[in-house]
Amino acid sequence: MTGTAETTASAPVKTLAPLAREVVKAVAIEHGVCIRPVPMRRVNLATGESERFDVPCGHTLASVCPSCAERKRKLRAVQCAQGWHLDTEPVIERADPNAEQRHLMQLRAHAQARRDAVEADGPDEHGDLAWWDGLLLELDREIERTGVAGRLRTGDQRSRRTRSTRRRQDVPDLPRRPVENRTVGRTFLGKGGRTFRPSIFLTLTLDSYGKVRADGTPVDPSTYDYRRTARDALHFSKLIDRFVQNLRRFVGYDVQYFATVEPQKRLAPHLHMAIRGTISRADLRRVAAATYHQVWWPSTDRIVYPNGRLPVWDPAAGDDGAGGYVDPDTGEVLPTWDEALDAIGADPDATPLHVVRFGEQVHAEGVLADTPDARRCIGYLTKYLVKNVAECHAPETEAQRAHVDRLADALRYEPCSPTCANWLRYGVQPHNPRPGLVPGFCKGKAHRREHLGYGGRRVLVSRRWSGKTLADHKADRKAWILARLAEAGIPAARPDEPNGTYAWERAGPGDPDVRPLDERLLHLIDERLRRRAQLDQATQAQLSATAEAA
Repeated sequence: MTGTAETTASAPVKTLAPLAREVVKAVAIEHGVCIRPVPMRRVNLATGESERFDVPCGHTLASVCPSCAERKRKLRAVQCAQGWHLDTEPVIERADPNAEQRHLMQLRAHAQARRDAVEADGPDEHGDLAWWDGLLLELDREIERTGVAGRLRTGDQRSRRTRSTRRRQDVPDLPRRPVENRTVGRTFLGKGGRTFRPSIFLTLTLDSYGKVRADGTPVDPSTYDYRRTARDALHFSKLIDRFVQNLRRFVGYDVQYFATVEPQKRLAPHLHMAIRGTISRADLRRVAAATYHQVWWPSTDRIVYPNGRLPVWDPAAGDDGAGGYVDPDTGEVLPTWDEALDAIGADPDATPLHVVRFGEQVHAEGVLADTPDARRCIGYLTKYLVKNVAECHAPETEAQRAHVDRLADALRYEPCSPTCANWLRYGVQPHNPRPGLVPGFCKGKAHRREHLGYGGRRVLVSRRWSGKTLADHKADRKAWILARLAEAGIPAARPDEPNGTYAWERAGPGDPDVRPLDERLLHLIDERLRRRAQLDQATQAQLSATAEAA
């Protein structure tokens, strides 16, 4: 028909001008400036004078703050590189305790003795057992604030529950050797008398749950084992710990590693591990095949309390009257977590709730220091650290989204820890119960959709990897920058002061000296540009001086 307008397949798109705040954030990200700076106030304890600073948020996810996440990723890459091919044993020294730390520990000793006396004889003039436990907790926090690492082991350690360490009959035996106090691998002699010290890049995966397509979705979702997928993800971190333990006992020295956990396309977690020194592929496969982790938890085969008929909280329940969950019909108190575990221990025919193992796929390759392969592996190890587990392979198709939904459904009522609210569904009170717990709504990390069941740490670094903590590597980077600036005669923006000189506190958004976020970002961008120009100037001056000396 003449004069009829032709319809288009899609609606017209009108491009609008960018918002000013989005432009500011884009420029901040381009120059590595935090887009969520935290306003902090620094108070001089001697004079009372205060200054306000904007401190980077330090988030590790690019979806929250790309600049801070990238800075953290690069720091992890440096940590990985420095420890992978060490040819000398890292030396870790502990500082001597100062006067404040000694004084606090004396107070802690006195409080612990009084607490034990109250436990044996009853409340004293200060209070009951809960009062003294609260005091010990405050002292522990104060001791940690002074820089003391680690926690004291107090209480009755004899009451700690243990299980038999007898190996399963369906796994191969693994010989054990005394572990030598060394971390450096072997040196090999090549042609022309050249020596080299190779290391290992290892990848371990879980077993198959059913055939999958190239995009990670199951060929037949009805037969895909989502329950085992969920349980393997929940307990994957324990399997990693057991693998490292077995590997050290098998090879006979203190194996050091830098490892990261990320999901495959099928959404199951797998492990990438940089290992210092060389271990044969046959030995790695043997250790992986002999490694397993048994989960000795109460059975979840039978749903005792479905939705609509859940246990109720009774503040007077329990032997100590501290409260607990009871049957909604009879008022009978549910078995406590310890009672449920005692029942498992008393049953000679009891079997573990779940056994998690690695799959047959074990990939290992030798890597030499300062080679393209080493840089490629380090980039691969740190590639996904700026993303959530679910963001590593974001679903793009309906089949992939359905796969995520089915895994989330399998995880919803699966207990993630002894304190998980889901235990109420199976007739057991969680460890340390409290009112308000509802099965299916556990707030644990593993139950969050963005973690896909994995609740452990994404980065696993052994204690003697580089001889430094992540804070030490950060301090090294700062020291290098300040040294370059000092060589060029450029003073530091804020000179370091002793920790006891200042106290830090967060500034409130209503404080008169806390400007709007847009204005603070503009100041931070300008400061970053100036400091970058100063560093470039210092670096160029150093290169010129080196060239003249040569």
